[in-house]
Amino acid sequence: MGIYKDLSGKRVVITGGASGIGLATAKRFVDEGAKVVIIDWNKEDLKITSSVIPEIKGGVYADVSNPEDVGVAFKKIDDILGGIDVLISNAGISFRNPFLKIDYEQWSKVLRVNLDGMFLCAKESIIRMKKQLSGVVLLTGSTNGTEGHPFYADYNSSKAGVILLAKSLALEFAPWLRVNAICPGYVLTPMQKAEYAPEMLEVVNSKIPLNRHAEPEEVASLFAFLASAEASYITGQAINIDGGETAGPYTPMED
Repeated sequence: MGIYKDLSGKRVVITGGASGIGLATAKRFVDEGAKVVIIDWNKEDLKITSSVIPEIKGGVYADVSNPEDVGVAFKKIDDILGGIDVLISNAGISFRNPFLKIDYEQWSKVLRVNLDGMFLCAKESIIRMKKQLSGVVLLTGSTNGTEGHPFYADYNSSKAGVILLAKSLALEFAPWLRVNAICPGYVLTPMQKAEYAPEMLEVVNSKIPLNRHAEPEEVASLFAFLASAEASYITGQAINIDGGETAGPYTPMED
Protein backbone atom coordinates (compact mmCIF):
# COMPACT_ATOMS: atom_id res chain seq x y z
CA MET A 1 0.00 0.00 0.00
CA GLY A 2 1.27 3.45 -0.89
CA ILE A 3 1.50 6.63 1.12
CA TYR A 4 -1.60 8.33 -0.31
CA LYS A 5 -4.58 6.07 0.28
CA ASP A 6 -6.93 8.20 -1.83
CA LEU A 7 -4.86 7.39 -4.94
CA SER A 8 -5.80 3.72 -4.69
CA GLY A 9 -8.11 2.88 -7.58
CA LYS A 10 -7.64 6.25 -9.30
CA ARG A 11 -7.50 6.11 -13.10
CA VAL A 12 -4.19 7.68 -14.10
CA VAL A 13 -2.84 8.45 -17.58
CA ILE A 14 0.86 9.28 -17.99
CA THR A 15 2.30 10.50 -21.28
CA GLY A 16 5.95 9.81 -22.00
CA GLY A 17 5.46 7.00 -19.50
CA ALA A 18 7.87 4.46 -20.93
CA SER A 19 11.14 6.10 -19.85
CA GLY A 20 12.74 8.61 -17.50
CA ILE A 21 10.46 10.65 -15.25
CA GLY A 22 7.36 9.13 -16.84
CA LEU A 23 8.43 5.56 -16.14
CA ALA A 24 9.37 6.37 -12.54
CA THR A 25 6.00 8.07 -12.12
CA ALA A 26 4.13 5.09 -13.56
CA LYS A 27 5.88 2.82 -11.06
CA ARG A 28 5.05 5.18 -8.20
CA PHE A 29 1.35 5.38 -9.02
CA VAL A 30 1.11 1.61 -9.43
CA ASP A 31 2.68 1.33 -5.97
CA GLU A 32 -0.01 3.73 -4.71
CA GLY A 33 -2.65 1.32 -5.99
CA ALA A 34 -3.72 3.44 -8.97
CA LYS A 35 -4.91 2.06 -12.30
CA VAL A 36 -2.25 3.32 -14.71
CA VAL A 37 -2.15 3.58 -18.48
CA ILE A 38 0.89 5.07 -20.18
CA ILE A 39 1.12 6.75 -23.57
CA ASP A 40 4.40 6.76 -25.47
CA TRP A 41 5.68 7.06 -29.02
CA ASN A 42 8.35 4.36 -28.58
CA LYS A 43 6.70 1.01 -29.24
CA GLU A 44 9.70 -0.99 -28.06
CA ASP A 45 9.83 0.89 -24.76
CA LEU A 46 6.09 0.33 -24.34
CA LYS A 47 6.62 -3.42 -24.57
CA ILE A 48 9.49 -3.31 -22.09
CA THR A 49 7.46 -1.20 -19.65
CA SER A 50 4.62 -3.73 -19.68
CA SER A 51 7.07 -6.42 -18.57
CA VAL A 52 8.85 -4.18 -16.04
CA ILE A 53 5.54 -3.09 -14.47
CA PRO A 54 3.20 -6.08 -14.91
CA GLU A 55 0.50 -4.37 -12.80
CA ILE A 56 0.11 -1.59 -15.37
CA LYS A 57 -3.30 -1.57 -17.05
CA GLY A 58 -2.05 -0.72 -20.51
CA GLY A 59 0.48 0.91 -22.77
CA VAL A 60 -0.90 2.92 -25.69
CA TYR A 61 1.09 4.15 -28.67
CA ALA A 62 0.68 7.79 -29.69
CA ASP A 63 2.67 10.73 -30.95
CA VAL A 64 1.31 13.40 -28.60
CA SER A 65 1.91 16.10 -31.21
CA ASN A 66 -0.52 14.39 -33.60
CA PRO A 67 -4.21 15.19 -32.91
CA GLU A 68 -5.43 12.00 -34.58
CA ASP A 69 -3.03 9.83 -32.56
CA VAL A 70 -4.11 11.49 -29.32
CA GLY A 71 -7.79 11.09 -30.12
CA VAL A 72 -7.38 7.39 -30.88
CA ALA A 73 -5.25 6.88 -27.76
CA PHE A 74 -7.88 8.36 -25.44
CA LYS A 75 -10.61 6.23 -27.01
CA LYS A 76 -8.47 3.18 -26.19
CA ILE A 77 -8.05 4.53 -22.66
CA ASP A 78 -11.85 4.79 -22.39
CA ASP A 79 -12.03 1.08 -23.17
CA ILE A 80 -9.29 0.23 -20.65
CA LEU A 81 -10.12 2.54 -17.74
CA GLY A 82 -13.63 3.81 -18.46
CA GLY A 83 -12.56 7.36 -17.67
CA ILE A 84 -9.72 9.35 -16.16
CA ASP A 85 -9.09 10.91 -12.75
CA VAL A 86 -5.49 12.11 -13.13
CA LEU A 87 -3.53 13.21 -16.19
CA ILE A 88 0.23 13.50 -15.95
CA SER A 89 1.21 15.11 -19.24
CA ASN A 90 4.92 14.50 -19.27
CA ALA A 91 6.07 13.71 -22.82
CA GLY A 92 8.77 16.06 -24.06
CA ILE A 93 11.90 16.38 -26.17
CA SER A 94 14.91 18.68 -26.26
CA PHE A 95 17.97 19.37 -28.39
CA ARG A 96 21.06 21.33 -27.38
CA ASN A 97 21.82 23.89 -30.06
CA PRO A 98 22.88 27.54 -30.27
CA PHE A 99 19.95 29.74 -31.31
CA LEU A 100 21.32 30.48 -34.79
CA LYS A 101 21.67 26.76 -35.50
CA ILE A 102 18.07 25.97 -34.57
CA ASP A 103 16.24 25.59 -37.85
CA TYR A 104 12.49 25.98 -38.16
CA GLU A 105 11.98 22.24 -38.43
CA GLN A 106 13.59 21.66 -35.02
CA TRP A 107 11.78 24.64 -33.47
CA SER A 108 8.42 23.37 -34.72
CA LYS A 109 9.08 19.80 -33.60
CA VAL A 110 9.96 20.85 -30.05
CA LEU A 111 6.95 23.16 -29.76
CA ARG A 112 4.59 20.55 -31.21
CA VAL A 113 5.66 17.82 -28.79
CA ASN A 114 6.26 19.93 -25.69
CA LEU A 115 3.37 22.39 -25.92
CA ASP A 116 0.88 21.18 -28.52
CA GLY A 117 1.05 17.74 -26.92
CA MET A 118 0.12 19.23 -23.55
CA PHE A 119 -2.82 21.05 -25.12
CA LEU A 120 -4.12 17.97 -26.92
CA CYS A 121 -3.83 15.58 -23.97
CA ALA A 122 -5.20 18.09 -21.47
CA LYS A 123 -8.20 18.77 -23.70
CA GLU A 124 -9.04 15.07 -24.14
CA SER A 125 -8.67 14.53 -20.39
CA ILE A 126 -10.71 17.53 -19.28
CA ILE A 127 -13.56 16.58 -21.65
CA ARG A 128 -13.79 13.32 -19.70
CA MET A 129 -13.19 14.83 -16.27
CA LYS A 130 -15.93 17.40 -16.81
CA LYS A 131 -18.52 14.63 -16.91
CA GLN A 132 -17.68 13.77 -13.29
CA LEU A 133 -16.71 17.33 -12.24
CA SER A 134 -13.49 16.15 -10.65
CA GLY A 135 -9.90 15.55 -11.66
CA VAL A 136 -6.27 16.57 -11.47
CA VAL A 137 -4.10 17.66 -14.40
CA LEU A 138 -0.35 17.85 -13.89
CA LEU A 139 1.89 19.17 -16.65
CA THR A 140 5.65 18.69 -16.75
CA GLY A 141 7.18 22.11 -17.12
CA SER A 142 10.80 22.93 -16.32
CA THR A 143 12.90 25.50 -14.53
CA ASN A 144 13.94 26.30 -18.12
CA GLY A 145 10.47 27.77 -18.49
CA THR A 146 11.02 30.24 -15.67
CA GLU A 147 14.44 31.67 -16.56
CA GLY A 148 16.73 31.91 -19.56
CA HIS A 149 19.21 29.18 -20.50
CA PRO A 150 21.48 29.34 -23.54
CA PHE A 151 21.33 26.64 -26.25
CA TYR A 152 17.70 25.73 -25.49
CA ALA A 153 15.66 28.62 -26.91
CA ASP A 154 13.02 26.29 -28.37
CA TYR A 155 12.78 24.09 -25.27
CA ASN A 156 12.70 27.08 -22.90
CA SER A 157 9.93 28.73 -24.90
CA SER A 158 7.86 25.56 -24.95
CA LYS A 159 8.14 25.07 -21.19
CA ALA A 160 7.23 28.69 -20.47
CA GLY A 161 4.10 28.01 -22.50
CA VAL A 162 3.37 24.88 -20.47
CA ILE A 163 3.49 26.85 -17.22
CA LEU A 164 1.03 29.48 -18.48
CA LEU A 165 -1.21 26.76 -19.93
CA ALA A 166 -1.40 25.16 -16.47
CA LYS A 167 -2.22 28.46 -14.78
CA SER A 168 -4.87 29.29 -17.38
CA LEU A 169 -6.58 25.91 -17.12
CA ALA A 170 -6.53 26.11 -13.32
CA LEU A 171 -8.48 29.37 -13.47
CA GLU A 172 -10.88 28.30 -16.21
CA PHE A 173 -11.94 25.02 -14.61
CA ALA A 174 -11.89 25.92 -10.91
CA PRO A 175 -13.16 24.89 -8.46
CA TRP A 176 -13.68 21.28 -9.55
CA LEU A 177 -10.36 20.75 -11.40
CA ARG A 178 -6.88 21.25 -10.01
CA VAL A 179 -4.07 21.98 -12.48
CA ASN A 180 -0.39 22.48 -11.70
CA ALA A 181 2.93 22.52 -13.55
CA ILE A 182 5.83 20.61 -12.05
CA CYS A 183 9.14 22.24 -12.97
CA PRO A 184 12.14 19.96 -12.56
CA GLY A 185 15.66 21.28 -12.79
CA TYR A 186 18.36 18.83 -13.79
CA VAL A 187 17.15 15.22 -13.62
CA LEU A 188 19.32 12.22 -14.40
CA THR A 189 17.18 10.77 -17.18
CA PRO A 190 18.23 8.95 -20.37
CA MET A 191 17.54 12.18 -22.29
CA GLN A 192 19.89 14.10 -19.99
CA LYS A 193 22.62 11.47 -20.23
CA ALA A 194 22.37 11.59 -24.03
CA GLU A 195 22.91 15.36 -24.11
CA TYR A 196 25.57 15.76 -21.39
CA ALA A 197 28.94 14.03 -21.17
CA PRO A 198 30.03 12.94 -17.65
CA GLU A 199 32.34 15.96 -17.39
CA MET A 200 29.45 18.28 -18.24
CA LEU A 201 27.29 16.63 -15.59
CA GLU A 202 29.98 17.29 -12.99
CA VAL A 203 30.15 20.96 -13.93
CA VAL A 204 26.37 21.27 -13.66
CA ASN A 205 26.32 19.50 -10.28
CA SER A 206 28.89 21.92 -8.89
CA LYS A 207 26.44 24.79 -9.53
CA ILE A 208 23.48 23.16 -7.77
CA PRO A 209 23.25 23.75 -3.99
CA LEU A 210 22.48 20.07 -3.35
CA ASN A 211 25.44 19.16 -5.62
CA ARG A 212 23.60 16.59 -7.73
CA HIS A 213 20.91 15.92 -10.28
CA ALA A 214 17.49 14.77 -9.13
CA GLU A 215 16.56 11.13 -9.52
CA PRO A 216 13.39 10.49 -11.59
CA GLU A 217 11.83 8.88 -8.52
CA GLU A 218 12.07 12.16 -6.62
CA VAL A 219 10.03 13.92 -9.29
CA ALA A 220 7.57 11.01 -9.27
CA SER A 221 7.08 11.60 -5.55
CA LEU A 222 6.06 15.18 -6.21
CA PHE A 223 3.56 14.06 -8.85
CA ALA A 224 2.05 11.60 -6.38
CA PHE A 225 1.69 14.25 -3.68
CA LEU A 226 0.13 16.80 -6.02
CA ALA A 227 -2.34 14.23 -7.36
CA SER A 228 -3.41 13.26 -3.84
CA ALA A 229 -5.91 14.81 -1.47
CA GLU A 230 -2.96 16.06 0.60
CA ALA A 231 -2.54 18.74 -2.08
CA SER A 232 -6.23 19.62 -2.27
CA TYR A 233 -5.60 23.37 -1.86
CA ILE A 234 -2.79 23.62 -4.43
CA THR A 235 -3.74 24.70 -7.94
CA GLY A 236 -2.49 27.08 -10.61
CA GLN A 237 1.11 26.77 -9.45
CA ALA A 238 4.47 26.16 -11.09
CA ILE A 239 6.37 24.14 -8.51
CA ASN A 240 10.13 23.86 -8.84
CA ILE A 241 12.01 20.71 -7.87
CA ASP A 242 15.58 21.70 -8.59
CA GLY A 243 17.90 21.16 -5.62
CA GLY A 244 17.96 24.91 -4.96
CA GLU A 245 19.20 25.81 -8.44
CA THR A 246 16.79 28.73 -8.90
CA ALA A 247 17.11 30.03 -5.33
CA GLY A 248 19.82 32.45 -6.40
CA PRO A 249 23.52 32.57 -7.31
CA TYR A 250 25.29 29.68 -5.56
CA THR A 251 28.81 29.78 -4.16
CA PRO A 252 29.89 26.82 -2.01
CA MET A 253 30.51 28.01 1.55
CA GLU A 254 33.60 27.05 3.50
CA ASP A 255 33.14 25.21 6.81
